[in-house]
Amino acid sequence: MLQNKGFFITGTDTGVGKTRIAVALTRAFVARGLRTAVMKPVAAGSMETPAGPRNDDALELLGASNVPAAYEDVNPWLLATPASPHLAARVAGVSIGHEAILAASRRLTERSDVLIVEGAGGWLAPISATATMADVAERLALPVILVVGMRLGCLNHALLTRDAIRARSLPFGGWIANKLATEMPLCAANIDTLTSRFGAPPLGVVPSEGTPSRSVPAWAIEAAKNLVSP
Repeated sequence: MLQNKGFFITGTDTGVGKTRIAVALTRAFVARGLRTAVMKPVAAGSMETPAGPRNDDALELLGASNVPAAYEDVNPWLLATPASPHLAARVAGVSIGHEAILAASRRLTERSDVLIVEGAGGWLAPISATATMADVAERLALPVILVVGMRLGCLNHALLTRDAIRARSLPFGGWIANKLATEMPLCAANIDTLTSRFGAPPLGVVPSEGTPSRSVPAWAIEAAKNLVSP
C-alpha cells in the first residue's frame, strides 16, 4: 500500500484525535526503519517560539519524524487565529493556495519512504471561499485514513465521510477507532457496526486518552505493519 508513498489523515470532525493518531503512526513507521516525513498543510492557531510562530500539532508531528525538514515545508500555511481555516485566512488577509503545499510535499517525498499528512478539521473543512481540505487531499492523491472519534453521532459522520472520500475517487486506506477521553456507551457495538458497513475492521482501536507517552502503542505497530504489507 506504500506505492503512493504516504497517507492523508482525516477525521469525522475536529477534536477526534487526528494528531494523536498521526504522531503514533509516524513513530510506528520510523520504528520499522522507514524514513517518515510529516505534513500539516494548513494549521489554524499558532504560538510564539524562539524560532518564530509555530503550530503545536505541526511541532508534535515534526518531533515524531526522522526526516529533517524546514518548518515551512511541514506546515506551509500557518494561520494565527484558532478558527476554521477559511476564517483564519480571512483574518490574516491571505488566500490559501495549493502551490506551496504541493511544492513542499514534493520536497518531503523526495527525501522519505512515507509521508504522513494530517488534515485540518474534518474532510470538508473550508480553507477558502470555495475550496476545502478535501481539495488538498485530492491534489496530494494519497490513500486516506479516517479517524473516527467514538462518540454519539460518529456512525453518521463516519459513513458520510467515507462516501465523500470515495466520491473523490481517492483510495480509502482504512479507518481507526479512537475512544477519546470518555468512552461512549456501547462503544464495541458501534465499532462492530462500522466494521460491517465499511467491510473491514479498524486498522487500530485507540484506548481512551491517558498519560501521554513517547512509546509506540501496540495498535500503531500493528496498523503500520498492515499498511506497508502488500
